[in-house]
Amino acid sequence: WSSDVCSSDLRLRVHGAVHASWFMPGSPITFATAPGRLDVIGGIADYSGATVLEATIGQRTVVAMHRRDDGHIRVTTVGPEAGDLDGATFEIPVDATRAPASRLRERIGMASRWAAYVVGAWHVLFTEGIANDLPGADVAIDGGVPLGAGVASSAALEVASMRALCAIAGISLDGLQLAALCQMVEQRVAGAPCGIMDQVTCALGEAGRLLELRCQPHDLLGHVSVPARVAILGLDSGVKHAVGGERYPRVRAAAFMGREILRRGASGGAVDVPGGHLCNLSPRAFAAVATRLPRRMRGKDFLEQYGDHHDPATVIDPAIEYPVRGATTHPVTEQGRVTRFRHALLVASTTSATARANALASAGRQMFGAHRSYSRNCGLGAPETDRIVELVRAAGPAQGLHGAKITGGGSGGTVAVLADANPDGTLTDTAAIATERVRAAAGATNGRTPRIIAGSSPGAMAIPPVTRPWRP
Repeated sequence: WSSDVCSSDLRLRVHGAVHASWFMPGSPITFATAPGRLDVIGGIADYSGATVLEATIGQRTVVAMHRRDDGHIRVTTVGPEAGDLDGATFEIPVDATRAPASRLRERIGMASRWAAYVVGAWHVLFTEGIANDLPGADVAIDGGVPLGAGVASSAALEVASMRALCAIAGISLDGLQLAALCQMVEQRVAGAPCGIMDQVTCALGEAGRLLELRCQPHDLLGHVSVPARVAILGLDSGVKHAVGGERYPRVRAAAFMGREILRRGASGGAVDVPGGHLCNLSPRAFAAVATRLPRRMRGKDFLEQYGDHHDPATVIDPAIEYPVRGATTHPVTEQGRVTRFRHALLVASTTSATARANALASAGRQMFGAHRSYSRNCGLGAPETDRIVELVRAAGPAQGLHGAKITGGGSGGTVAVLADANPDGTLTDTAAIATERVRAAAGATNGRTPRIIAGSSPGAMAIPPVTRPWRP
């Protein structure tokens, strides 16, 4: 890839990290790369049809792949971001990836679940009829995107892996096709009920701009410029986030349960949910019927009354109690926050200092409101991320910090922060000092000093895969 979009030290880092025996010297290796992302606003409302605004980050995952013609796939992970998985390996025959997703998931096993994001590419290309025959491969992952930080490390790995496999197999996909297939990898093979915003951002994001996506199912509306002298950064709480954990699937299922209750007309007439997406309901129309929804409802009771919630990505557990009203409320109100946030960014680009200050304050309020809804309506907050958000709120615009919210699926992970910046994108001295105070105070509270996730880089589709001889 060209040096103007991906620096040479990234390429060299991959070369130096992989043990020489994994690839034969001189053999042709195909490299593909994708960035992580910060969910600036919209978040978990994506599966309810929201418009989301997403930023790419500077950290990237690189996949190096060598074609094998013996019908086997070997995968290894390397690098400091791999954590406990550094040096882990997994091997499977190509033919085994043709199995039903549940059987393939069992074969991979929880201990090697990380490999599902890679070998799932073979499974989806087969089952979607895109390929009848695929080669095996030796695969090395340099996961530069922090794991468990809520910045789409899994989507970055899926996108980079799918991109590399399609390159060695001669398959051409556009960005939205690539993202949709990678979402299938995560939902079917990894077993995580994700929306599609992460995969689209990792594939089609632009450096320094926010990708605007209407998730109905994936209408790319364009890219929104971040105002001059404004930066969006992440503060990683250190609390591991996982879309495949218990709370995120529970909230997603609850939102679909709420939609079904409204559509079926419980305790009143049936409610028209335009297009089947909760985000298309106006807050006023929803407020008139919200009390028809139970605050909490056991899965058993819902199944007995309604039978199905019509979400292919989640399964209702009869024994679990679901936060139906709050989970249904969040996407309805979040859509309004996204609209107001986007408008505020446009206004903040004006030359009027007063209008800019008011607009950034409005943008910050939308972020704080989104975070509050994550915690109160959905139960997806965490003490550590709540603390970071409150510290940013306390610092305020006078110290160069305008807004903050948890990213992605919540329950830990990273907080996105809107801050004042210099013309070159670095934080102003005031904002930098305030950020360090937030980090120190958060660390003093829970023993984990948040690390900064900064920068921005192009999506995978802007960087064509390259093939060159391996030189360890």
